[in-house]
Amino acid sequence: MIRLIEKGLMFGNLVHISSPALVERYNRALQHLAGETTALTDFHIDISGYSPEVGIELEDELYLNPNGVNRQFILLTTEQKRAPLLNVKFSTSRDILREFIEMNEAQLFALTATDAVAGELVNSVIKLTTPGELLNLRKIEIEADTAGGTLRKAQQLAGMVEQFKTEEDAWFDDVLIAKMIETAKETGDVTRNPVRLRHTAFEQRNFWTAHFGGLYLFPDLDHPAAICVGEKPDDLKIKYTFDSSQRNQIAKFLEYNDLVEPIVKARGVDAAAILQQKMDFLTVDAAADAGVDLKGLDRSDMRRLARNHADRLPEAYHGLAKLLRWAKDGGPWPRITSDHPAYFYTLRAADTLNRDLVNMLLAELAPLDPRQMFICHKELFYSTYAKWPEVKKAYVADFLAREYQVDKAGARAALFGHEPDMSGNDRIGDDIIARVGPWGAVGRN
Repeated sequence: MIRLIEKGLMFGNLVHISSPALVERYNRALQHLAGETTALTDFHIDISGYSPEVGIELEDELYLNPNGVNRQFILLTTEQKRAPLLNVKFSTSRDILREFIEMNEAQLFALTATDAVAGELVNSVIKLTTPGELLNLRKIEIEADTAGGTLRKAQQLAGMVEQFKTEEDAWFDDVLIAKMIETAKETGDVTRNPVRLRHTAFEQRNFWTAHFGGLYLFPDLDHPAAICVGEKPDDLKIKYTFDSSQRNQIAKFLEYNDLVEPIVKARGVDAAAILQQKMDFLTVDAAADAGVDLKGLDRSDMRRLARNHADRLPEAYHGLAKLLRWAKDGGPWPRITSDHPAYFYTLRAADTLNRDLVNMLLAELAPLDPRQMFICHKELFYSTYAKWPEVKKAYVADFLAREYQVDKAGARAALFGHEPDMSGNDRIGDDIIARVGPWGAVGRN
């Protein structure tokens, strides 16, 4: 993993904490949340305030996420909104935290000027014991306050102010007035500058979780389903439950809910270049297994590798090659059905609210495309990367640093964006799509 860290592909964009004041605030918040403190004076934190260095020190990667269900957080600066979320257990957690920070940025900026804000993503489940309990996690509420209790005290002060203004004899209540003055020293004037966080409740509709071997839950669709990476549970109260081997059923689920589109149909993207790169990744995988040196490969080298190791290339490569010939040279339209190994490599998520989740699922179903896996499912990428031979690790790390890190937004737009093609020269015709479907018939089994 050192190679990934050095290239900024792991632990990238974390917030560096080295100021004694910030370290002291972090420790106050950490003591408040977890009953722990760190002896470190220099470390990095993610959007939730989790630090990999502190996790190593405490020998607990989940020190801010007990049981992996109700994630706690420590905010030292609103700049944490740009940081990633490490040790992800739910695909929605980072989006919820970022939206919370952005919706309350002015208030959080003021609060973190003098203290850390500590809080928790709260739901109705404390610890997951069965997969069926996941469907109860529909609403996430954020509870937050400074380590010193500024928000709680501000609420108390607001109540005392209201009491002072409405009760007839409050002007003569010396105890009440003294409490108001003392509390105001800590909170400021809450009548002119009310300290209040808003937008603290979030709906969690369709999501992925790392629990129970990995589950994609889509309860909030016209045709709901759960897709399991691990063992298929029997207590999920959802219409359909598939495991990753049920390719035809998953394909039909994606099609019925209009969740995917073929890459060759996508407007405004270079479909041929995307398909070619996917084929290159399949070539690299085969060559790496054969122990071939993969340093400094160019286009001619990649063609040579494909020729020399043709007997090792997976069936998915040949399916993509047929589709590429059609896209570039007008070859015959290939019939790639859902039981073909190339099928999920030919798709990307449609432009829906579930786009990121579907691209995450496709990365799982097309595991030999490390670029999509890195962009869409980093937890899976890191665990998969650890199992690769060194030559493949080096190639993929160099590729991502060269082709993705230099222009992340551009790369994501080129692969997953949904810009209309203004040229009027789309390679694929709507009549073909209507006649045979965008990728051939979906299997019936």
